[in-house]
Parts: sequence; structure tokens; C-alpha cells
Amino acid sequence: QVQLVESGGGLVQAGGSLRLSCAASGRTFNSYAMAWFRQAPGKERQFVAAISWSGDNTYYANSVKDRFTISRDNAKNTVYLQMNSLKPEDTATYYCAAKKGPLGDYPNWYDYWGQGTQVTVSS
Repeated sequence: QVQLVESGGGLVQAGGSLRLSCAASGRTFNSYAMAWFRQAPGKERQFVAAISWSGDNTYYANSVKDRFTISRDNAKNTVYLQMNSLKPEDTATYYCAAKKGPLGDYPNWYDYWGQGTQVTVSS
């Protein structure tokens, strides 16, 4: 069982930056691939970025590539999402998720989810 708690969301102007954190419980954090998804009101949950259990492999949605960076610190049981050059269309609730095995971009593959943190980007 893994419990995930996101933090770091907030209100930022377009062009600004935020860093999201996801703290995980459990002693087997380093055996899970981790990902960030986001969901805007009235829209489906959308893949943002994923990272392998070791941190060696990462994968990004085209819409955030070169602006967002996912990373993890297995000693701290934490995964991060550094978001730069934010745009109003990045506004959404951001969710952290965990799965055994390789990373992926389909939400149904993920077994554990956090409660989400709101990111609002003003124009």
C-alpha cells in the first residue's frame, strides 16, 4: 500500500514557475514508477510526465516537454515536478500516481493516487 500526498500548487502568472512535490509513504517507494497527471474542469485526466523507479528514464507529454522536469529522491520518498514557463492552459488539478513495473502514460495503469494540488496560471 502506498499513500501519496501532493503539495506546492498555487496561483502564478504566465511565464512563472512552480515546483510540485509528492511525498509517498511505505518502504518500497523505490520499486514504483511515478507519474504526474492533470485534470481541468470538464476535461479528462491528462498525462503530464512519468519517471522510472530508478529515475533513469523519464517521459513527457508533448505539451510540457522542455518546460517541465520530473525527478525523484528515493531517499526522501518524494517525486517532484518542476514547472517553468507556465501557461494559462496548464491550469488544472495535478495528481501524483504510482505503479509497479515500467513507467507509462495511461491513468488506468496506475494503482495509487494522491488527492491532487491545484495549479492556476493567470494571463
